[in-house]
Amino acid sequence: MTNSRTPHLEDCLLCYGQADAGLRELQARLRRLQADSDTPLSELIAAYDACYPRLERALWQCSKDDEFASLLARYQALFREQERLIQQDSRNRRAGDTRHDFILGIPVADRPAHLQACLESIHQVLERFGYGGKRDGRYVKIRIVVAEDSRHERNVQHHRELVDEYRQKGLQVVHFGQDEQYALLQSIPAAERELLGNILTRQPKDRFYLKGQAANRNLCYLKFLELTEDRDRTLYYLVDSDQAFCVNRQTRQGEEAVFALNYFHIIDRVFRTTGTLMLTGKLVGDPPVSPAVMAGGFLDDVAAFFADLAGRHAHDACRFHALPEHPTGDAAYHDMAGLFGFAHKAETFPYRCRIQGPHDHAACLRDFSQRLNAFFFGEHPTRSTHFVYGDGFDALTPARTIYPGNYVVNFAGLKYIIPFGHLRLRMSGPTAGRLIAAEIGHRFASINMPHLHQRTSQAGLQDNFRPGVELGGENVQQVDLSDEFERQFFGDLMLFTTERLVQEKDVKQPFTRDSVSPILARKETELLALYRRNRQAIVEANRKLEEYVFRGDQWWMKSDSLGNAMQQLRSFISNIDYNFGDQSPAWKKIQSMEHREMRKRQIMEALTHYRPEREAWDRLFA
Repeated sequence: MTNSRTPHLEDCLLCYGQADAGLRELQARLRRLQADSDTPLSELIAAYDACYPRLERALWQCSKDDEFASLLARYQALFREQERLIQQDSRNRRAGDTRHDFILGIPVADRPAHLQACLESIHQVLERFGYGGKRDGRYVKIRIVVAEDSRHERNVQHHRELVDEYRQKGLQVVHFGQDEQYALLQSIPAAERELLGNILTRQPKDRFYLKGQAANRNLCYLKFLELTEDRDRTLYYLVDSDQAFCVNRQTRQGEEAVFALNYFHIIDRVFRTTGTLMLTGKLVGDPPVSPAVMAGGFLDDVAAFFADLAGRHAHDACRFHALPEHPTGDAAYHDMAGLFGFAHKAETFPYRCRIQGPHDHAACLRDFSQRLNAFFFGEHPTRSTHFVYGDGFDALTPARTIYPGNYVVNFAGLKYIIPFGHLRLRMSGPTAGRLIAAEIGHRFASINMPHLHQRTSQAGLQDNFRPGVELGGENVQQVDLSDEFERQFFGDLMLFTTERLVQEKDVKQPFTRDSVSPILARKETELLALYRRNRQAIVEANRKLEEYVFRGDQWWMKSDSLGNAMQQLRSFISNIDYNFGDQSPAWKKIQSMEHREMRKRQIMEALTHYRPEREAWDRLFA
């Protein structure tokens, strides 16, 4: 072949055509197309899409790191080559590039390190895959809204500086500041604004920060309306600042983040070829749930690590580097996975040491101990999720959960909002998902396009803001989960009440107090019993861990060099006791009948007002 327009396509067909009848046929067809000078570019462009699945399978079946890197480079180059043809074809046609434009919304509160990682990942995906091409040094089909919700001015300024930095790198990114947010909110007529108060916030102008992820995300929608130029060809992509547009793979050297998914290309195709209104991807990396519902499993894993460590010698070469024998699996991190229909297996997951180069078990223990308190911020050293290619990227499955940091809607899909933000409850995505699935069915879909979720950054725990988690001292000796734990329990109560409600009632009609009340009471009783059993199991597992680790005959208790590691472990055990023991502030709140009655009134009001609020919201997009 001599046509220099398609060298990477030709190379792919040459490499894989012998083993794939479909690609052999495509190879012959490509020769005919290139021999005909009148061949439309669109036919050449379509040939690439037949190659991608074959190359993807080879990529994700590859276990050799150098071969994986070579295949990934080839895969990315193939997309860039196709993009050049698309841009050439667009210039030849009056209609131009008819694929979707994307507007991304990134709510951020006091998280400069996370925001930088998120923006850099978007930049990397565009550089490596080239979706939409560049004009005058700027990517033309992607715009980004950084929606500010920080309390501290130093972080607001840092976020503005990051926006400027990534503009210089070619991203069309704007800083959506709190004054502008407030002004857009006030532009809604007063009567409508009052109806939307639970969706868009009622916080005053002089305290228009930390409004919550739901309110800040929903305010993004107002900015989307302002920025939209073509309703039929724009998609709106909601992203959390602690997520990156890449996935993770296990290597013998440790976990590696790779830019291996062309998110914009694949999502555009889904919305052009199906009737999807809302599309959600999942997450890999740190679990998307609270430590309040992961402590039991993690304690089991910590105990298993020390039991294994006890049979080894302190100064022998570290043996905690084996690749996992099997993937973590769906919801393996969740102590109460059965609530969501997942089989909960009584198994532990091994710890994989992250230290590179020669080191001994004592060094492994020191590093492990330093990670323990990060668990209370959502990091899970033993049950993080890794990307699995499976059946590829094209298959859509019916969804029932929105991942708030990874979902895409078209203009019609902007109606299907994540409600109840004023309650500040966890599980808002699953709750909204049940309502939306009941309303639009298969047009709410899930796709295998996850983001990498990283709860903590290199900045350290003191600089990692997480609402509902408080540090109790300069040395990070006490971590208080009370607020998040309480919001988790009542978030579960809201979720499972809603789940049952939409099975019994028409979601398009207002829910009545008589329909909500018995379900709410029944789910309250069920969850109280389940949380009580889980908490008791955590307390007992924590007691056994402390007894086993700190008895005097273990080798780590005899080493002066491990004093700090043992102090970190004592701190972890103390924090588990503080947050889950009999005197746990969160558990006292949950046990309080008065507090539960207050929360149930809030849930009742939210559910019975859902339909009128949705109707007011829908009118914004008429």
